[in-house]
Amino acid sequence: MDPHPDSPPAAAPALTIVVPVYNEAGSVPELHRQLTGGCAACQRSYEIIYINDGSDDGTSELLDGLADADPHVAVIHFRRNFGKSPALAAGFADARGEIVVTLDGDLQDDPAMIPDFVARIDAGADLVSGYKQRRHDPLGKTLPSKFFNAVVRRVSGIPLRDFNCGFKAYRAACVHELSVYGGFHRFLPVLAGSRGFRIEELVVNHRPRQHGVSKYGLRRLIDGFL
Repeated sequence: MDPHPDSPPAAAPALTIVVPVYNEAGSVPELHRQLTGGCAACQRSYEIIYINDGSDDGTSELLDGLADADPHVAVIHFRRNFGKSPALAAGFADARGEIVVTLDGDLQDDPAMIPDFVARIDAGADLVSGYKQRRHDPLGKTLPSKFFNAVVRRVSGIPLRDFNCGFKAYRAACVHELSVYGGFHRFLPVLAGSRGFRIEELVVNHRPRQHGVSKYGLRRLIDGFL
């Protein structure tokens, strides 16, 4: 029961950060510190939504600790690993911000660039997609990604160079109009373009992974096409 039934609901934040996380216990504390800095630099109200995608390495407890200590934080827990698209869909459903930024939870995306994404949305873009011009990943990850991007670019006609990049920003109207399911998070720019949203690309600082192992592989690439 609400102890203050007559109090107005908390005002919606201007910015929502959505972060799917799967077995990233080694990254979570530093990730949150950097996210907080990136959000503060935007000089607007914000919330951070972590989606724990069935982690079994202590990530769940770390995220709950963050939520207890920081009123900006909300956590969604999945009982098992469902994958990135369902995680993003859950985050989008709860996002209240006028601008929604997504990034991966492995610290390879640089939260210090959040203000750059927000500035692009403020300037008129509906979706801003990151481009990892210089990647710090093994060939087993970069080569399939290049193939995927080339095919999607040719078929869709959308001139993005990195559909796979998880670092993106959306105007709220864009997020709430698009459906995310299966492996379709990779095709969000295609779906947005087909509905007339303005899409831009931003070169991002891609960093080497410091903790854990990549959850990306050939199976995920194939799932993206099916």
